[in-house]
Amino acid sequence: MSQGQASIPTQPRAKQLRACLLCSIIQTPADFRKHGCPNCEELMQMKGYPDRIQACTTTHFEGVIAVINPEESWVARWQRTSKYARGMYAVRVKGRVPEDVEAELESRNIKYRPRDGSEQD
Repeated sequence: MSQGQASIPTQPRAKQLRACLLCSIIQTPADFRKHGCPNCEELMQMKGYPDRIQACTTTHFEGVIAVINPEESWVARWQRTSKYARGMYAVRVKGRVPEDVEAELESRNIKYRPRDGSEQD
């Protein structure tokens, strides 16, 4: 997982924002297309693929958290984003990752937890 920095979208583009179904980072479709997901691009493979962006992100999310210093933020630990890039994250994301991503996670012995609040730690 990357320690880069995601861009913060401007206000006029706020209605177009999408949240990654795996890590919950919020970006515009253009940012996902140009850069992919700064946290899980290896698995999601969205960079340059609009159809993949549609399948791996959603506009249905609740709440926004700005994570400035992920390693030291208790909120980032609570949201399971402390190892991710700085940026804006959704509190809850409605939807599930595509089956191929879930299968890849399983093959790596990584437990998939949907970010819709249905599974608690």
